[in-house]
Amino acid sequence: VQLQASGGGLVQAGGSLRLSCAASGRAFSSYVMGWFRQAPGKEREFVAAISWRGGSIYYADSVKGRFTISRDNNKNALYLQMNSLKPEDTAVYYCAADPNRLSYSDYAYDYWGQGTQVTVSS
Repeated sequence: VQLQASGGGLVQAGGSLRLSCAASGRAFSSYVMGWFRQAPGKEREFVAAISWRGGSIYYADSVKGRFTISRDNNKNALYLQMNSLKPEDTAVYYCAADPNRLSYSDYAYDYWGQGTQVTVSS
């Protein structure tokens, strides 16, 4: 599967952004999907993940209550609605796909998009 993330940008603290990840190739519904992010000088970290049909969802504690992950298998698309953004949310955001299991670990994901930059100003 090929993944392409989009929707990043510059937003003020307290604002919102919606990231999208378009998938092509093998059936999108056969993949668990995740969002990860990497800030400058830091390791890549888990943000959220959603199971094949959306029945199970995981969030990092740092984004719980502010971010919402969703997917539309008919459109081969993954989304991340980000509200109440904080400067510490500034990072490159990546979407990722794994055919096997819902996981917090980036090692579990086999396929990655190119990333989209999110910058939150204070």
